[in-house]
Amino acid sequence: MKRVYTAPNLPDAHLLRDLLRQAGIAAHVFNENAASLIGFVPVSSSQPQVWIAQRHQESHAKDIIADYQNRAVDVSVWHCHACGESNPGEFELCWQCGSAK
Repeated sequence: MKRVYTAPNLPDAHLLRDLLRQAGIAAHVFNENAASLIGFVPVSSSQPQVWIAQRHQESHAKDIIADYQNRAVDVSVWHCHACGESNPGEFELCWQCGSAK
Protein backbone atom coordinates (compact mmCIF):
# COMPACT_ATOMS: atom_id res chain seq x y z
CA MET A 1 0.00 0.00 0.00
CA LYS A 2 1.16 3.52 -0.80
CA ARG A 3 -0.42 6.86 0.11
CA VAL A 4 -0.69 9.01 -3.01
CA TYR A 5 -2.97 11.87 -1.97
CA THR A 6 -4.19 13.71 1.11
CA ALA A 7 -7.53 15.34 0.39
CA PRO A 8 -8.94 18.55 1.86
CA ASN A 9 -12.33 16.85 2.29
CA LEU A 10 -14.05 13.48 1.96
CA PRO A 11 -15.90 14.11 -1.34
CA ASP A 12 -12.60 15.09 -2.97
CA ALA A 13 -10.98 11.88 -1.71
CA HIS A 14 -13.85 9.74 -3.02
CA LEU A 15 -13.80 11.45 -6.40
CA LEU A 16 -10.09 10.87 -6.81
CA ARG A 17 -10.37 7.26 -5.60
CA ASP A 18 -13.03 6.65 -8.23
CA LEU A 19 -10.88 8.22 -10.98
CA LEU A 20 -8.03 5.90 -10.01
CA ARG A 21 -10.33 2.87 -10.01
CA GLN A 22 -11.62 3.79 -13.47
CA ALA A 23 -8.00 3.71 -14.63
CA GLY A 24 -7.59 0.18 -13.26
CA ILE A 25 -5.75 1.17 -10.09
CA ALA A 26 -6.99 -0.40 -6.86
CA ALA A 27 -7.45 2.57 -4.52
CA HIS A 28 -8.87 3.06 -1.03
CA VAL A 29 -9.79 6.03 1.17
CA PHE A 30 -8.53 6.06 4.74
CA ASN A 31 -9.49 8.43 7.58
CA GLU A 32 -13.07 8.63 6.32
CA ASN A 33 -14.43 9.16 9.82
CA ALA A 34 -11.50 11.07 11.32
CA ALA A 35 -12.90 14.59 10.87
CA SER A 36 -14.25 14.46 14.42
CA LEU A 37 -10.66 14.14 15.67
CA ILE A 38 -9.59 17.55 14.35
CA GLY A 39 -8.22 19.46 17.32
CA PHE A 40 -7.18 16.29 19.12
CA VAL A 41 -4.69 14.98 16.58
CA PRO A 42 -2.61 16.77 13.93
CA VAL A 43 -4.68 17.92 10.96
CA SER A 44 -2.61 15.77 8.61
CA SER A 45 -3.64 12.71 10.63
CA SER A 46 -7.33 13.46 10.34
CA GLN A 47 -7.63 14.39 6.66
CA PRO A 48 -8.91 11.78 4.19
CA GLN A 49 -6.10 9.97 2.41
CA VAL A 50 -6.13 8.05 -0.86
CA TRP A 51 -3.92 4.97 -0.94
CA ILE A 52 -3.19 2.58 -3.79
CA ALA A 53 -2.69 -1.15 -3.37
CA GLN A 54 0.21 -1.63 -5.78
CA ARG A 55 3.33 0.52 -5.40
CA HIS A 56 4.34 -0.06 -9.02
CA GLN A 57 1.26 1.92 -10.11
CA GLU A 58 2.36 5.03 -8.21
CA SER A 59 3.64 6.88 -11.29
CA HIS A 60 0.39 6.30 -13.19
CA ALA A 61 -1.62 7.33 -10.12
CA LYS A 62 0.43 10.53 -9.74
CA ASP A 63 -0.27 11.39 -13.40
CA ILE A 64 -4.02 10.97 -12.82
CA ILE A 65 -3.82 13.09 -9.66
CA ALA A 66 -1.90 15.84 -11.48
CA ASP A 67 -4.48 15.86 -14.28
CA TYR A 68 -7.29 16.05 -11.71
CA GLN A 69 -5.64 18.97 -9.90
CA ASN A 70 -4.91 20.89 -13.11
CA ARG A 71 -8.41 20.76 -14.56
CA ALA A 72 -9.56 24.28 -15.21
CA VAL A 73 -13.03 25.37 -14.21
CA ASP A 74 -14.93 27.07 -17.02
CA VAL A 75 -15.65 30.58 -15.74
CA SER A 76 -16.70 32.04 -19.09
CA VAL A 77 -20.10 33.61 -19.62
CA TRP A 78 -22.29 33.48 -22.71
CA HIS A 79 -25.34 35.57 -23.57
CA CYS A 80 -28.52 33.96 -24.82
CA HIS A 81 -29.38 34.95 -28.40
CA ALA A 82 -33.12 34.66 -27.63
CA CYS A 83 -33.50 36.63 -24.39
CA GLY A 84 -30.07 38.21 -23.81
CA GLU A 85 -29.62 36.64 -20.38
CA SER A 86 -26.09 35.93 -19.06
CA ASN A 87 -25.32 32.25 -18.48
CA PRO A 88 -22.32 30.42 -16.98
CA GLY A 89 -20.04 28.88 -19.60
CA GLU A 90 -20.80 25.30 -18.59
CA PHE A 91 -24.56 25.74 -19.23
CA GLU A 92 -25.69 24.34 -22.58
CA LEU A 93 -29.17 25.89 -22.28
CA CYS A 94 -30.20 29.34 -21.12
CA TRP A 95 -31.36 29.16 -17.53
CA GLN A 96 -33.96 31.88 -18.21
CA CYS A 97 -35.68 30.72 -21.41
CA GLY A 98 -34.22 27.29 -22.20
CA SER A 99 -32.74 28.24 -25.59
CA ALA A 100 -29.64 26.36 -26.74
CA LYS A 101 -26.22 27.95 -26.55
